[in-house]
Amino acid sequence: MNLEVEGLETAYGLGQVLFGVSLAVGGGEVATLLGRNGMGKTTTVRSIMGMVRTRAGTVRFGGKALQGLPSYRVAQAGLGLVPEGRQVFPNLTVRENLVATARRSAGAEPWTLARVFGLFPQLAERSRHLGSQLSGGEQQMLAIGRALMTNPRLLILDEATEGLAPLICIEIYRAIESLKASGLSILIIDKDLRALMRIADRHYVIEKGRVVWSGASPELEGNREMRHRYLGV
Repeated sequence: MNLEVEGLETAYGLGQVLFGVSLAVGGGEVATLLGRNGMGKTTTVRSIMGMVRTRAGTVRFGGKALQGLPSYRVAQAGLGLVPEGRQVFPNLTVRENLVATARRSAGAEPWTLARVFGLFPQLAERSRHLGSQLSGGEQQMLAIGRALMTNPRLLILDEATEGLAPLICIEIYRAIESLKASGLSILIIDKDLRALMRIADRHYVIEKGRVVWSGASPELEGNREMRHRYLGV
């Protein structure tokens, strides 16, 4: 199922942040949204998810218009968000965090506690621990599992591995590759270009609220000047 974003314009008060952002994620694809801090990546995600009101533009998922809908309706349409900062419920156990967001699915392989624990065995071992007792990596696994329990058709990860130890990053990307193999559409914000170029089908680079470049992984890898100019790498 395709996500199509066209001409998004978003402002906070009098300060405009997005200036006509357009991107697409095809069914079963992995796409990235890249750029330096403060360039509008999270605002783009929040606009797609209905968490901030847009001034202009359209968001369609599977042909259905989502712009203007409250965030819970966007989630019900099949978009699952792993937010920046994880935002797990600190006073709920791992199991309770997962069950709290669970939504039934008529799909052939719905996400259940057992399936999430299979993806992240560490969570099974920590199922009775409070969210506040988990490491940063375990909290990120929990945030991903919580989003999957809504049985989304597209998963959005905002800062997928920010601040995590290298071994945990490997584990997170192992899970993302497994999700891609299952046919789930994914939109990722992250800074690990090497991992992203390996797994993603297409990339969008955002600068000051505008998409300034888009292309496939071989094009991104080969465009050193663009990477240095907009990504600082």
